[in-house]
Amino acid sequence: MKGFVKRDDDFQERRKHLVDLSDDQLKDKFWALVEEIVDPLLELAEKNTSPSIERSVLLRMGFSSLEAKPLVDGAVDRGLMGHGVGHVVYKVAKEKNLDVRTAGLELIEGKHWDDAVKMFKGGAK
Repeated sequence: MKGFVKRDDDFQERRKHLVDLSDDQLKDKFWALVEEIVDPLLELAEKNTSPSIERSVLLRMGFSSLEAKPLVDGAVDRGLMGHGVGHVVYKVAKEKNLDVRTAGLELIEGKHWDDAVKMFKGGAK
């Protein structure tokens, strides 16, 4: 076909370093390579977030989109975004002996934010 470049078949050459490995060794090598690829992605996910990601987490925790927005805004305003807004709500709930939904609704009302800041910026996680 016109426009296609024939690729030299170098499979035998590229597989030489794998030829003497057993099935178990091949499996181990495969999973080691997968980890090399996935670990940086997990690190990025752990260290980076966005308001839309945090709203999505809150939706999965049972909050409506109208409730999620002020929670995210409150966390952004107080520099708590990097801890995860769902995590903030959870920690407040645990600290105040509330269910997660009640803690979130009370944060929306303006309660507990000072405590949340102390929990996260005071070194406790």
